[in-house]
Amino acid sequence: MARRNADDDLLIEDELTAAFLGDDDFSTTNNNGGQQPVQPEEEWDENEAILGQLAVDVYETKEKLVVKARTAGVNKNDLDVSIADNTLSIKGTLSAGGEEDVQNYHLQECYWGEFSRSLVLPVPVKEDEIQAVLKDGVLTISFTKTQQDTVKKIQVL
Repeated sequence: MARRNADDDLLIEDELTAAFLGDDDFSTTNNNGGQQPVQPEEEWDENEAILGQLAVDVYETKEKLVVKARTAGVNKNDLDVSIADNTLSIKGTLSAGGEEDVQNYHLQECYWGEFSRSLVLPVPVKEDEIQAVLKDGVLTISFTKTQQDTVKKIQVL
């Protein structure tokens, strides 16, 4: 990002970074003479399993509770969907395919590997009336809601 003219309030990228990080977080100089932040080195164990967390949308209609998850690239045979004690669990594996010949990645932003998500359902549902459909990369799980009395009188003994 660059300034259009001296009167603009826009900050150039280095100024914006400095505003959030402070001067102590800089230790190298870039080719233009400006400071650039040094990224802390993190040790990474390539064999360590890191599970991705699946993003979901949860909403309800008059009769249904619906959970939608973006699962593009996941084969339905690689999905495990279960429910126990009003808690929905979705687990799966996102495979990148045959990449055995890769020598060097130039950019790797996609998550590949195992993912999971468990969430307590916000309303009571009939656990024997659940429909799960995987279509166009979207997993849609529909639950029939159970009717609950709005007020239940409890006798005090």
